[in-house]
Amino acid sequence: MAQESPKNSAAEIPVTSNGEVDDSREHGFNRDLKHSLPSGLGLSETQITSHGFDNTKEGVIEAGAFQGGQRTQTKSGPVILADEIKNPAMEKLELVRKWSLNTYKCTRQIISEKLGRGSRTVDLELEAQIDILRDNKKKYENILKLAQTLSTQLFQMVHTQRQLGDAFADLSLKSLELHEEFGYNADTQKLLAKNGETLLGAINFFIASVNTLVNKTIEDTLMTVKQYESARIEYDAYRTDLEELNLGPRDANTLPKIEQSQHLFQAHKEKYDKMRSDVSVKLKFLEENKVKVLHNQLVLFHNAIAAYFAGNQKQLEQTLKQFHIKLKTPGVDAPSWLEEQ
Repeated sequence: MAQESPKNSAAEIPVTSNGEVDDSREHGFNRDLKHSLPSGLGLSETQITSHGFDNTKEGVIEAGAFQGGQRTQTKSGPVILADEIKNPAMEKLELVRKWSLNTYKCTRQIISEKLGRGSRTVDLELEAQIDILRDNKKKYENILKLAQTLSTQLFQMVHTQRQLGDAFADLSLKSLELHEEFGYNADTQKLLAKNGETLLGAINFFIASVNTLVNKTIEDTLMTVKQYESARIEYDAYRTDLEELNLGPRDANTLPKIEQSQHLFQAHKEKYDKMRSDVSVKLKFLEENKVKVLHNQLVLFHNAIAAYFAGNQKQLEQTLKQFHIKLKTPGVDAPSWLEEQ
């Protein structure tokens, strides 16, 4: 059961015998309050704050105009226009919004193309050149891998031949009856090891040049191709967006959207045209550089291999001089040329 709150003498209201409020005897607090209000001030313009009848503090009266149950106050001071406020957080938020919208449009375009529903802009000649470049890059990478394997195997053979030559030379000194036979074999193995190091120099020079061509020159061109493809997707995305708006109604609400879409479409078209031009120029220069580099390297590789297996030491050394390849003189304590790479 709810407990009955204690009676407060200040809150008692006298009533008549029939239960009606006795207007002749107003509560002292209300009567005093009416007398204390300025003349001409209505209750709708007055806010009364009471701290309770049991509180020792007196009530506070605040006067002012009411709007929606809340009193408004006019503050003086300089007026700051919203356009003059530059909030870095708002600028970043706007950039994120634009990036999200662009990402959404591009993602929608990619999905639409994969599902076969959307159209894409195709430069047949340029696309064919890009496909050939990517295919050639895979083939050059395979040649590079095989050449590195050949270099590793040749290095192991040269190392074994050098050790075998040292073993023959040691036995030629300790076996008098086989001195000449061990000596011949020692000289042969040492000569083969020397020629092998010369061939290693030519092969590693070939590997370094092809590696630069594949992983730097061609890769740089392919990075431009990726930028071109991204620009193409953006161009098609905004082109599709503009086409959809043009198919709809033209009224006061849609005309500003069409105008803005036309502006964005034109900006992405200019970007796409520029990237397409950049790719065409890079592909042209890459082709010229590739032919020049591979021509020299293939001639070097062929001449060095042919001279080595023909046993033509003079021709092998001449090949390295022709391509300005210098080898370090092998020493007992010094590492070989390949070991330093």
